[in-house]
Amino acid sequence: MKVNVFNRALVTFVISGVLLTGASISASAQENPNKQQAKQQRKAEQQQGEQKAAQKQANKQQRQQQNDAAQKQAQAAQQQQQPQAAQKQANRQQRQQQAEAAQQQQQSQAAQRQSNRQQRQQQRQAEQQNQQQTAQRQVNRQQRVDQQQQRETQYRQQWSQQQSLTQQRTVQLQQQRRMAQYRYQQQYWARLQQIRLQNARAYSSNRNSYFYASSNYRYSRGGTYYETNQYGANLLRQAVNYGYEQGFRSGQADREDRWNSSYQDSYAYQDANYGYSGYYVDQGDYNYYFREGFRRGYEDGYDSRHQYGSYSNGRYSILGAVLSAVLNLEALR
Repeated sequence: MKVNVFNRALVTFVISGVLLTGASISASAQENPNKQQAKQQRKAEQQQGEQKAAQKQANKQQRQQQNDAAQKQAQAAQQQQQPQAAQKQANRQQRQQQAEAAQQQQQSQAAQRQSNRQQRQQQRQAEQQNQQQTAQRQVNRQQRVDQQQQRETQYRQQWSQQQSLTQQRTVQLQQQRRMAQYRYQQQYWARLQQIRLQNARAYSSNRNSYFYASSNYRYSRGGTYYETNQYGANLLRQAVNYGYEQGFRSGQADREDRWNSSYQDSYAYQDANYGYSGYYVDQGDYNYYFREGFRRGYEDGYDSRHQYGSYSNGRYSILGAVLSAVLNLEALR
């Protein structure tokens, strides 16, 4: 009985254990799928997270690659743009240089045209001036021709009077027994005729040049100014020098004759045409300057001195300073 009870108790215990075990197994069995499902779910979630992380990483790498590619593309575009910008800059500079060159060329052409216009204007003005000068030279030439004809006519008329005066003076000197003055007068007259022929030949050679030569000197006589050219100036200088030389010889002759000093009474002083042949200047001007030289030469010759001139190579000539003071020639240009 006790064994049955024990058995029954054992059986009950075993059954209870079995039941408990079954329940446990059942619970465990029930619990394991949940855990496994949870584990799988967690694993899935983990995998999903990893996938997301991988996807994120992939996306990040993709974005990085895209950024790198964009950066490279930008750099490439920038590098491509830099030559283009440089080319554009070069093109702009070239266009600017071309524009500046075109502007400079236009300015140069305008300046050249202006220069050409000015040159043509100057040429026209020069031609007009030359025409005016030519016309003026023609007028001056004709005036000189007319003046010269008047001088020659006047001189030829006085030449016959000179011959008559010479004869009268010769007789007078012989009567006064002034032999030194008589010899001087004969020499004066002979030399005067020689110079007259020489002047005529020289004038024939220089006539055209004289007619066209412009006036480049002026001189004053009696408060009035007169103009002359180089030929006239040279003749006036010659008048003073000839006057001094003939005055000196006339003064010497009067001193030898023991005649009173009087240059006004000398035939040469009264004539005053020694070296003049009717050319280049008026006879009155030549006579005036001849007498100015004669007076000074006569005083030196009569007093046997050289205050106003000098003697060299057989000739008497007035000092340069005295000549300048007597003539007072002024250059016009």
